[in-house]
Amino acid sequence: MDEIFVDTTAGRICGRTERGVCSFKGVPYGASTGGKNRFLPPKPVAPWPGIRYAGGFGPICPQSGTLVDESQPYAVTKAEGHTLLLPQSENCLVLNVWTPGLEEGSKRPVMVWLHGRGFAAGAGSETQYNGANLAKNGDVVVITINHRLNVFGYLHLTDLAGEAFSGSGIAGMLDAVLALQWVRDNIERFGGDANRVTIFGESGGGCKVASLLAMPSAKGLFHRAVIQSGSMGTRSTEAKDATEIADRILKDLGIQTNEMDKLQQVPAQQLLDVANRVTFRMGRTMALAPAVDGHYLPCHPFDPVAAPAAADVPLIVGSNLDEAATFLTRDPRRRKLTEDELKERLAVMIGEGAEKVLRVYQKTRPKATPWDLLIALRSENERRSAIRLAERKAAGGPAPVYMYLFTYQSDFLGGLFKAGHGIEIPFVFDITDDVPMVGSRPEKYDVAKAMSRAWAAFAKTADPSHPGIPRWEPYTVNQRATMIFDAPSELRMDPFREELDAWEGIPIRDSAP
Repeated sequence: MDEIFVDTTAGRICGRTERGVCSFKGVPYGASTGGKNRFLPPKPVAPWPGIRYAGGFGPICPQSGTLVDESQPYAVTKAEGHTLLLPQSENCLVLNVWTPGLEEGSKRPVMVWLHGRGFAAGAGSETQYNGANLAKNGDVVVITINHRLNVFGYLHLTDLAGEAFSGSGIAGMLDAVLALQWVRDNIERFGGDANRVTIFGESGGGCKVASLLAMPSAKGLFHRAVIQSGSMGTRSTEAKDATEIADRILKDLGIQTNEMDKLQQVPAQQLLDVANRVTFRMGRTMALAPAVDGHYLPCHPFDPVAAPAAADVPLIVGSNLDEAATFLTRDPRRRKLTEDELKERLAVMIGEGAEKVLRVYQKTRPKATPWDLLIALRSENERRSAIRLAERKAAGGPAPVYMYLFTYQSDFLGGLFKAGHGIEIPFVFDITDDVPMVGSRPEKYDVAKAMSRAWAAFAKTADPSHPGIPRWEPYTVNQRATMIFDAPSELRMDPFREELDAWEGIPIRDSAP
């Protein structure tokens, strides 16, 4: 193991080499968020004496789900790559850095990843987010971060407990702002350029990118943005709805609004369990998300228009052709669905207009089975949302927006995941050999090269075009230029228009992520 030392503003750290680049993991950027710091805006980490080892990932925010369920690692690893069961802690404000080198003045673009799994779970340490190959092959500095999640990051107490808890409903995103401030102050020591910072994320991570685009406190800390399958982040949670959730959680715990010190002392697991139980009873299991508080988040990111803070930030936005395939892998009727069963489901899902939409897709996809058609129609909410977001971004300011659609079909488990939700992540990070669900088709390497180089080019110049793909033109409402990532990739104008037109008059299902 080669030891590598860097002096940060908080103290000296020791990293190591990994896949031909320098890596530093579990680097603290903020103080513990537990105890009297719970629900409050984050504080910078206190300086430490001596040398801090940065060769392993740090703790993750307390959460439920696959990253902490000891019964799940085999199943998750089989699809997503090796699953690390890391300690959970409210002292979780850490980040990870991969850089090709530490040469002074090298000024490489910086790419900061916001992880997915909604606003409830996840971590920057997941295998599919390993930044070594992207850093090496794209000549960029890659950073992933941990931040507060679920009740710890998004319990909106301001309207119940007063200004002392201002920011509690968006604390997780304030953590991300603090991480970006760390990047501004330290990244030159890692060979990066603080004036060329790109934030990017998928699903919940894409929604986090959208939130940061709307936050005045984040303005100037990043210069480009990428939203991957996260277009439901056009809207955040209304303050009144967030207040209702917080009120019910307090009542379940038997805590009055003038007893916030007691709430800060509730054991983390108990608080998480209560929040999960309350939101489940309310039928709003994903509602702990950034609250539009009028201050830290003055407005919805892209509703009814693009937030003013996003106007001068170039953006890539897109989705995957078969988003729903990932969520339907455990459906007991997978691949066995009949046409009558399909119609029954569509009547519930779409309501009036279901038969009209189905007829169009049966025409445009004549070889599709009822199962294929269910996936296609269940996937369109994300694609339509991405288009709406792109159009609002294009109308909202001078910076360009670029649209993509990922259509590459994985052959994993006989094609079960298709071009499903999350499949594009290993292609962006250029680690398709580490993540089994991308499949084994040899073309995957070409698609990974095309996609990861496009993201790196965007980080460098704000233009994702590079010699390995056709010229990627900005999206406009007149041409609707869309990069199709597949084998091979191609730029198409207004793809799948007949299918999209079939949805006219059927609203996009807006909800908090």
